[in-house]
Amino acid sequence: MTIPEIKKRLAKRRGVVVLSYNIKEIQAHYLKKLAHELRRFKVFLSLKNPKTGLRSVHGLSIIESGESRQYPYGNLLTPILGYPHKVEEDGFTFVKGVKGLEKRWDNELSPRQDGYSRGKRDVNSYIILNQESFTKPKIDGLSIKLTIPVAFQIKIERMLDKMKKKLEAKEVMLAVMNSQTGKVLAMASSNRYFPKAIKRSDYPSLNSNMIEYSYEAGSVLKPITFSLLLEHKLVNPYELVNGHNGRYRIGRKVITDEHRFHWLSAENVIVYSSNVGMAQLSQRLTGYQFNNGLKKFGFGQKSTPDLIYERTGYIPTQQRLQNEIYKATCSYGYGIRVNLMQLMRAYDVFNNNGVMVYPQIVDAFIDAQGQEKKLPQLDTVQVLPSAVAQRVKRILIKTVNEGTGKKTIVKGLEIGGKTGTAHIVAKGEYISKYNTTFMGFVNDKKHHFTMGVVVIQPQKSQYAAQTAVPVFKQAVEMMIEDGYLKPTYRK
Repeated sequence: MTIPEIKKRLAKRRGVVVLSYNIKEIQAHYLKKLAHELRRFKVFLSLKNPKTGLRSVHGLSIIESGESRQYPYGNLLTPILGYPHKVEEDGFTFVKGVKGLEKRWDNELSPRQDGYSRGKRDVNSYIILNQESFTKPKIDGLSIKLTIPVAFQIKIERMLDKMKKKLEAKEVMLAVMNSQTGKVLAMASSNRYFPKAIKRSDYPSLNSNMIEYSYEAGSVLKPITFSLLLEHKLVNPYELVNGHNGRYRIGRKVITDEHRFHWLSAENVIVYSSNVGMAQLSQRLTGYQFNNGLKKFGFGQKSTPDLIYERTGYIPTQQRLQNEIYKATCSYGYGIRVNLMQLMRAYDVFNNNGVMVYPQIVDAFIDAQGQEKKLPQLDTVQVLPSAVAQRVKRILIKTVNEGTGKKTIVKGLEIGGKTGTAHIVAKGEYISKYNTTFMGFVNDKKHHFTMGVVVIQPQKSQYAAQTAVPVFKQAVEMMIEDGYLKPTYRK
């Protein structure tokens, strides 16, 4: 602020005039010293209080007027981090979370107690500390420690930015978590914003689409359906399934395959992603078995307690799944809406011996003394028998080695997964726009990770193998570079 601006503001009104709400700590320190010297030399005039008749000197006061958030890493981890709004109360401004972690953990982040002092003041307006004065200490809010390493998150976000541009996509999202503990290693989007300077153009990016964007995911649902068939002993992985040369009718619905098959084994229905084969196999499930199985995998429910405003999607009722057409289309990912974190949590079952964990973003709270309080690990759920989960895991590894996920192969690592491509619904109709997905896992001898990629409306290609798969592979290579994975090479 310039000298003419200060003079203009002082001339506007009598009484208390606020010159700035935003000064640095070092500036506040020097201004306090200046105020003391100005009082010492009696530069300021004393003013009479018309109510009490007492005179006092106010002069130049430097007081804490409020709090604000600082974001030293700019747009890192948005929109998961979220953002706050400033709220003013009794002349004091404080921040209140609106979205993301800021909103979910607002109570923990907020100060527990504002500090203040009360008592008689001397001629320089300082409180006289004696038996009659009272001081209440300030108790700060807690700090939150995340499970996500900053350096790795930065790398992933930069890669997603490049891939969004290359694929001409609306958004690219990726999440990685430890398969056994659920601790999230990365949770990133290509669509981010600066929390301190949100513009109108940022509005579409304010939602955490990892949990707030529900969509029909397509063929990544096939392994889920297949695992339910295995659990109920309704399929033999080696039995032959008629591919009907890529075209099969159920009632009024004609189901087609991109690649035509006459006959293929039941497990190869997954490996080569046959809609025709999956539609036939799914008819063996009852509506109750299918609906209950989807619920066991966490669909239609919150995927993580660490975030807020999750859109839990939609799963068909057991009555609807009694219908052979709904059963068929749901078996390969249409007529069911899910989000990225729900899918990742479900796929984790295959890489964790049938056990499902909750993705965990918050690792601990830290108080003002630096003491950490770890959050307890959430309850796990045995979704599938271990043998069934292991069987599906082997099929997903085969899918990478021989089928639709070949481009994810990295020598020396165990990688399994499934591609998915699905039309987007607009105004109740499927349009010529697509979302692509790759869900899978990557393991070395000691470490096990589950990873998911979603590409929203890529323009360069409609196929997951050319969009989501390259993103997955680049993330795996970054994990190797940063020491999270160590390939084992056979001599």
